[in-house]
Amino acid sequence: MTQIARISDTGNERRLQAERLVGAEALQEAQALRFNVFSGEFNAKLKGAELGLDMDDYDVHCAHIGVRDLNTGHLVATTRLLDRTAASSLGKFYSEEEFSLHGLVHLKGPILEIGRTCVDPAYRNGGTIAVLWGELADVLNQGDYSYLMGCASIPMQDGGIQAHAIMQRLRERYLCTEHLRAEPKKPLPVLDIPSNVIAEMP
Repeated sequence: MTQIARISDTGNERRLQAERLVGAEALQEAQALRFNVFSGEFNAKLKGAELGLDMDDYDVHCAHIGVRDLNTGHLVATTRLLDRTAASSLGKFYSEEEFSLHGLVHLKGPILEIGRTCVDPAYRNGGTIAVLWGELADVLNQGDYSYLMGCASIPMQDGGIQAHAIMQRLRERYLCTEHLRAEPKKPLPVLDIPSNVIAEMP
């Protein structure tokens, strides 16, 4: 059984536990949490909105993991995982809806895609995401994966300033070899950003 993490950041001790989300009811919990976060913070137009859910055709092909507050029983963080076999049956990884990923064919070894990651705003304390990443690490080790990939959402209410700042930081520190680079299908608009902007990583 996964260990229980005890987090004291609100005056009350929270008991958080990671779990594999199995079955329709657990999936719906994850979809409801995703809807609350993505629609509330990104004003995203989501399939399933009329049900208060974020759902798509990828969900049933993915494994889902999450973090539960054992004091309340609520799911407070979640992410989903798609491997190369499942992606092949779908015809693509989710990230390939947003980016051209020609370099994937050159990668030898198992690939796992992470996506739709979110944490309840009341639980963004570092401890919750650490519990989620711990469970992800277990999945990676058990599956003997060679690569982890995915894409993240960046708010655009500032006109794209943060998106450009993040991209600039990635270019300076983490740019990979050309044949593995992701090319956005909808590039950012050209924008001059102030030199004092600090990139806030998603």
